[in-house]
Amino acid sequence: MIQLVVSIILYFVIFFGIAFILNMLLRRTWLMAFLYPFVVLIIVDNMSTMEYLKAPGSAFSEAFSRLMQITPVDIAILVAGFAGTIVSGIIIKLLRKSGYQMF
Repeated sequence: MIQLVVSIILYFVIFFGIAFILNMLLRRTWLMAFLYPFVVLIIVDNMSTMEYLKAPGSAFSEAFSRLMQITPVDIAILVAGFAGTIVSGIIIKLLRKSGYQMF
């Protein structure tokens, strides 16, 4: 139970930080929120990224079948990461609206 709480907080903070930095550098507020499903596939698929280039049909079908097999605990952790990207976008919007222009 403690590992679940720590994992949820960790994923939220990590993806908040990654999204915040990407938002500052690229000035694309919701970029990480759109890229997050691909990040989830990379986390869940347990395959080399080159497999997507060598045999895209079988690689994507295997990745989606593994995605359907994740447990509710994994879903909670991954949703926390997605929430981190969304909160990061909201914070960046609020900071820009308040006059802070990052980079």
